[in-house]
Amino acid sequence: MIFLPIKAPVRALCVGVLAAGFAALASAQFLEMDEKVFQFIEKKYSAKARQRVEDWQRVMLTTNSGGALNDLQKSTSANDFFNQINWVSDIEHWGKEDYWATPIETLATNGGDCEDFSIGKYFTLSETGVDNDKIRITYVKALDYNQAHMVLAYYSSPEAEPLILDNINKTILPASQRTDLLPIYSFNGEGLWLAKARGRKLKANSQQSLPQWGEVNKRLMQELLQ
Repeated sequence: MIFLPIKAPVRALCVGVLAAGFAALASAQFLEMDEKVFQFIEKKYSAKARQRVEDWQRVMLTTNSGGALNDLQKSTSANDFFNQINWVSDIEHWGKEDYWATPIETLATNGGDCEDFSIGKYFTLSETGVDNDKIRITYVKALDYNQAHMVLAYYSSPEAEPLILDNINKTILPASQRTDLLPIYSFNGEGLWLAKARGRKLKANSQQSLPQWGEVNKRLMQELLQ
């Protein structure tokens, strides 16, 4: 099983990602959510929804405070926080086959699936000072379940074996110990990697690959610009 090092951006062939949209999302300031945002969440969802989002901001502020925590400690905090959320299929939760929720939507509704948890963890780490080039949302096949799955991979250095943040196995483990996962592609705000590409860069416009990212970006900006 190969989780490629970070130095080879390529276009994901089988699913694709709207990388520009993701870069815009990565600049979102969740640490700066104010009363207007929280009032919007409470009005749209509920007081409990507001509390969950406020709890998330509090976790990020605590994690980010003083620079005392290292990346592994921040990863553990993010992994534990989002793994508390109820797993719900997109069909049951949103009435759609494939819906990628913003972190606010995931927390406000207290439900999501692997994509939503991975997105939430990514933004939590990004907001608390972890370099974006160290984290990638990774599309895998969960072999034990014979189904598509998403996790977050953390690379301490470009050539390092990644640590896997997951909601199936909630313990953060090196990729070599996750023989139940077959990586397909990964992405972050900087680029795209295909597991079988072995570092080969493909010439393609990834910005046109997947409408989900544009939709998530639009909803997120609407949430934060209340």
